[in-house]
Amino acid sequence: MEIKTYTKKDIATELAKHQNKSVRSSLQTVDDLFAILRKFLTENSPYTRIEIRNFGVFETKPTKAKPRARNPRTNEEIYVPAHKKTRFKPGKILKNHLRKPI
Repeated sequence: MEIKTYTKKDIATELAKHQNKSVRSSLQTVDDLFAILRKFLTENSPYTRIEIRNFGVFETKPTKAKPRARNPRTNEEIYVPAHKKTRFKPGKILKNHLRKPI
């Protein structure tokens, strides 16, 4: 099974084609967009939600600390501190496209 991987440069190239701009300026735009999304997701608020209509929702929410987690390799008990986890929930249009049979 072949996995197709897209990079930021691929996104910038497509954006350059759509807007008739240079790839370099499009790459800067893509970098700025991802930097803003990263800034929003990493701010100190325990719950963050970025909703992009017709695409999906990025969410962060806190997890509880796990004082008695277990390392499956060594069977050693370890402490896992509380942290934030991220989640992406696809929007309606994207979900419909992903549900189509292959």
